[in-house]
Amino acid sequence: MGLLDILLGRTKPVAPDLDQLFAVPSAAVTLEAAAAFTPTGCGAVCFASVEGAAFEQTRREVRALLDADADRRRPGSGEGGAEAVGAPPVELRQDDYGYSWLVSQRPPDRLPDLVNDLHAVNSSMEANGFGPQLLCSLVGFEHTGTAESTEHAGSGYAAGGGRRLALVYLYKRGTFYPFAPLPGTAQRRDNALELQVKAALGNDLRIEQDLSRWFPVWGAPGL
Repeated sequence: MGLLDILLGRTKPVAPDLDQLFAVPSAAVTLEAAAAFTPTGCGAVCFASVEGAAFEQTRREVRALLDADADRRRPGSGEGGAEAVGAPPVELRQDDYGYSWLVSQRPPDRLPDLVNDLHAVNSSMEANGFGPQLLCSLVGFEHTGTAESTEHAGSGYAAGGGRRLALVYLYKRGTFYPFAPLPGTAQRRDNALELQVKAALGNDLRIEQDLSRWFPVWGAPGL
């Protein structure tokens, strides 16, 4: 960063740091204690769709990488032939806005494996020159608290209402933010819950401080 940038108050952009994703499992423990949200087992990487043989090859490599891991985790594949928890094949979806999502589903209690999947997808695309197409990654959570805990889970919440929350990682910023869509067809979000999660996870994750960058991810997998 040059002298002119300093004088004009410009700041150097935060470089992508994919290892920040590995902080999500510990943050999940804090999130459950603070707001009674637990992992759904669904995670996804969002990227701008591009055409071409090189990108198609990268997509096949990513799917092969994660599907191979699922194969290793099928029954009888563990040490001594012990039964392991399986994982379904990775899915590629496209949302209504034209963005692509590579979705991985793991059992809810295997959050570290899900995070490894997301890290592998981002790393593979980055290594193949598609870092500029990467937008964000997310990990899904759902509210599982009792009636007593709902008053701490955001505004407008009803017990058993199927509330969902995502921790969204911004690839180009190296930061996280919470996204909490409200139930129903209208595109509304629970800002109070998002700010509560921001405060709760400040010591666990590198939270994005610029609230204007807390972009809604309507129609994201798992939400």
